[in-house]
Amino acid sequence: MKRLLVWAAGLVVFAGATLPAPADDLMQAAQQSFKPIPSAVPAVKGNAVTHEKIELGKMLFFDPRLSASQIISCNTCHNLSAGGVDAGSTSVGHAWQKGPRRAPTVLNAVFNIAQFWDGRAEDLKAQAKGPIQASVEMNATPAMVETTLKSMPGYVEQFKKAFPQEASPVTFDNIARALEAFEATLITPGSRFDQFLEGDANALKAQEKDGLKVFMDKGCAACHGGINVGGTAYFPFGVVEKPGADILPPNDKGRFAVTKTASDEYVFRAGPLRNVALRAPYFHSGQVWSLKQAVAIMGASQLGQKLTDREEDAIVAFLQTLTGEQPRVDLPILPPRTDATPLPKQ
Repeated sequence: MKRLLVWAAGLVVFAGATLPAPADDLMQAAQQSFKPIPSAVPAVKGNAVTHEKIELGKMLFFDPRLSASQIISCNTCHNLSAGGVDAGSTSVGHAWQKGPRRAPTVLNAVFNIAQFWDGRAEDLKAQAKGPIQASVEMNATPAMVETTLKSMPGYVEQFKKAFPQEASPVTFDNIARALEAFEATLITPGSRFDQFLEGDANALKAQEKDGLKVFMDKGCAACHGGINVGGTAYFPFGVVEKPGADILPPNDKGRFAVTKTASDEYVFRAGPLRNVALRAPYFHSGQVWSLKQAVAIMGASQLGQKLTDREEDAIVAFLQTLTGEQPRVDLPILPPRTDATPLPKQ
């Protein structure tokens, strides 16, 4: 039998072996509410994620020629260098129009119950089609995009590789499938919180553990749990007290526009909090630039509690541990246009 030598720095050290310390109560409670992001690319329903689809999807994600103006790409509003979002309160689209809501992050979106703040797209395939066709975003049509891609031999070849069983693979549906396959790879494992969930008691500092405890004890984890620390259910914004009209615009009734059910007025998908420290401003309206202020608003609006300054600082410290390893994406070289490629439309 190996002999116990010493207990120090959270480790039980045996002769010839070093083992992590037993999980404490906080860790065990956290493991019940949250799950670490897996390191492997997750499967998606009805769409095999192959290397060829991923490569094609990456090209499409960065190609502005999917938009009518040929200057807006998926990456324009979901910047992979900036937490999967853009820099403004709401995104700027075709002809400098401003969208009505903050762009959700594309990072870890594969783990959400549905896409968009109101959940109107059931998966990433459906979501990919929306912005391309929206007049306020990319302002294109399926036929326009198909014509553009078919005009470039490099794309035709890439579609044949990604969808080898199809005679005419350059379709709007396959564009969406390729984008979904690429976006499924945009996960951020390895955060310090994930390391804590996986048994490393020293991955979080004292204030961060305090913040995690407050986050769970106050009830934040009831809406923000699971792998994505949110994104898996719908809740009213303003359960106890509605925030001001600048934060909760009265004309945007959230999920009600999808379901037409009165109880869904001002109901939104709980925002996933992975990498939240990277992507101010906050909420669907994008009007709050301070993470501490966002925490205070959620305490008052959702929990009916005025959090102390210490509690707010601790929760912010915990939320900063949710930043994981960011995707490393090589910028793709896109197929060149030809004389048959449609010209941009303003």
